[in-house]
Amino acid sequence: MANVQKDGLPAYKQIQVAIRKRLELGILKPGDLVDSERELARRHGVSLMTARHALTALEREGMVVRRRGAGTFVAPPKIHFNKLMSYTEQMSGRGLTVSSKVLSLNIVHTEQEIAARLALPATGPLVKLERLRLSAEEPCAIETCYFSADEFSGITKARLDRLSLFSVLEHEFGIQIAHADEEVDATTADAHAARLLEIPPGTAVLRIRQKIYCTTGKAAMYVLGLYRSDRHSLFIRRFR
Repeated sequence: MANVQKDGLPAYKQIQVAIRKRLELGILKPGDLVDSERELARRHGVSLMTARHALTALEREGMVVRRRGAGTFVAPPKIHFNKLMSYTEQMSGRGLTVSSKVLSLNIVHTEQEIAARLALPATGPLVKLERLRLSAEEPCAIETCYFSADEFSGITKARLDRLSLFSVLEHEFGIQIAHADEEVDATTADAHAARLLEIPPGTAVLRIRQKIYCTTGKAAMYVLGLYRSDRHSLFIRRFR
């Protein structure tokens, strides 16, 4: 079969464009089976090798996942942490629905390390907010946020199961988020985190610790996040 170009595109790229269009239109959804190499070759009038090349390229991009003996499936969407945004903004920017489940919300006095990071007295009161973040009803992350209870006591009244935390800080407290210092590493999910994220205990997860500053230069909050590594990736651009 001829692997001709159409509209300046090689045949394998034409196949990729067709699959991407089906994804954008919602015809194909995460977990759906993609046409086999043989079916793609027949439909597009190309060789089996060209169809295989198209799927391999999509797999490298993380758009599909190939399972031996089962076929090629649409991969779960991944969130790329390449800009300081709230989790709600991250998800919405990729056309994904997001919701939250508040696991706990209370005042603590014993988080001395966290208080120090926020330049607060060692036993000063902190608001501790733990939320399970979900996309399309699937658990994707656990985020634990800390604030000064003296400055943000009213945050306990906000609809934190529905609203972006950044939005609450900006609209309810007049806080403009500026930047964050982050520590990123990998860890494993303990029994508690594994149960919430619906993954086996000991599964690798991405851990991000953020000290988030407002435009006045003051640390506004500290966030510890555990993210499913199969749903998130860290995008880094380096310059020489």
